[in-house]
Amino acid sequence: MFVRLKTLLFNVIIYGTGDVAVQLTGFLLLYFFTRLLTPADYGVLSLLLTVELVVKILSRCGVDASFMRLYYDCHDERSRQRLASTLFFFLVAIDGVLLAAGLVAAPFIGRLLFGDSRFTLALMLVLANTFVAGFFFIPFHLLRIEKRAAQYSALTFSRSSGTLVLRIVLVLGLHLGVLGFILADVIMTAVFVGILARRFSSLLRPIFSRPVLAEALRFGLPRLPHGIAQQVIGPGTDAALLRAFLKAPNALGQIGLYGLGAGLGLSLKLFLGAFEYAWAPFYCETMNQPDAKETFSRVATYGLAILVLATAGLSAISHDLVRMIMNPGYFRAADVIPWIAVGVSLQGVYLLTSIGLPITKHTEYYPIATGLAAGVNVSANFLLIPRFGMLGPAYANVLSYAVLAAVAMTFSRRFYPIPYEWSRVARVVGAGVVAYVAAAFGPPALMWSPLGVLVRGSIVVFVYLGCLALTGFLSRGERAKLAVLFARVRSAVGGQGKAAGV
Repeated sequence: MFVRLKTLLFNVIIYGTGDVAVQLTGFLLLYFFTRLLTPADYGVLSLLLTVELVVKILSRCGVDASFMRLYYDCHDERSRQRLASTLFFFLVAIDGVLLAAGLVAAPFIGRLLFGDSRFTLALMLVLANTFVAGFFFIPFHLLRIEKRAAQYSALTFSRSSGTLVLRIVLVLGLHLGVLGFILADVIMTAVFVGILARRFSSLLRPIFSRPVLAEALRFGLPRLPHGIAQQVIGPGTDAALLRAFLKAPNALGQIGLYGLGAGLGLSLKLFLGAFEYAWAPFYCETMNQPDAKETFSRVATYGLAILVLATAGLSAISHDLVRMIMNPGYFRAADVIPWIAVGVSLQGVYLLTSIGLPITKHTEYYPIATGLAAGVNVSANFLLIPRFGMLGPAYANVLSYAVLAAVAMTFSRRFYPIPYEWSRVARVVGAGVVAYVAAAFGPPALMWSPLGVLVRGSIVVFVYLGCLALTGFLSRGERAKLAVLFARVRSAVGGQGKAAGV
């Protein structure tokens, strides 16, 4: 089991390393972007991102998840080509109709979202870019299935870093504002069409199979309402909910502040996203092993331990970060960060504890869980936004993800019961709460400087690890394995020192 866990950790690190570098650079660039763009501009970008997320889900019809799961049922190259080609041609037909309708309706949608037609071109570019990029899941999923984590990470890093460089040129250099952000995405998508063409060509043939499509839709279509509901739950569509419920004159400005705060809170998804990339191939390969359920239980404990530590740390330093980077007009964005971070952790609980549904192919329960959570989210937003403004969606985010995790885990355990380590999970959550309180309310503001970030972050780590040590979180076997690991690290460092003549 521990060999498989080390492999999973290794793949998570590879998937996440590139994204961390890009996100860190993007965070530092906020110093310049927030001095050139207004909160209202960020509000427009948040609404355009909402459109992109919704269109992406609708256009894929859930078959991107079908490709990953059904690929493991293909036993030869011909059957794999049949699967990929069938899904590709199906999406070309369906998404082509959606794109045409969206381009025709773009002026009306633009006036509805932004109040005028200034951003119609940007909206049309978002729709076209989403159509083209919607096919990238085939080669990217193939890299994950073939365990080419390093190549996958290199490609995603190149795409993200290239987009970031183009934004610097188009927004900071040419002062194209909102349009510059969108054009950067479009240009990089065009570049990656050429890069990924070779991987497309190895799978695509003039083949179309109705039985394959039917099986893919049976697996994937339940994920369509599930995916839409997930976006309603999470920060992805909160900009649209704020636009619908918030009647204040500065609505776009509040949407922009919320979007920036939510974006920083969602930085925890760097770990969660990297884990998810490695998780699906891992559980598909592990599900038939004799100790599969014990392995999944242990992964859930370790994964939650990392998420809770990261949530406590980010929440504690949130105000220091925002005041250190942004100008005073954006300081209120920090209020959103802790709540979004908690929501990400609950999303991680959902991801870790609902795997029984895809393993047993009971994906029809996904829409029920996400539908209930989406209902909670919309209802909570309706009640909370008029009273709390941009904090309303942040509170609703926590409530809805808690419902999603609880309901999905209940369904999953019905078909695939996993004996989770509830005692250790409770110790993890308790340690996270104590660490956050000690860091957030212990030291003074420290002038909201890098020193403040360092001090609060260090307090969180030491208090968190201390609480886990005092409560006996690690078992004897885990302590022994950690001792062996540290001994190997010391030996390696000592060997390098001797080689260098130290």
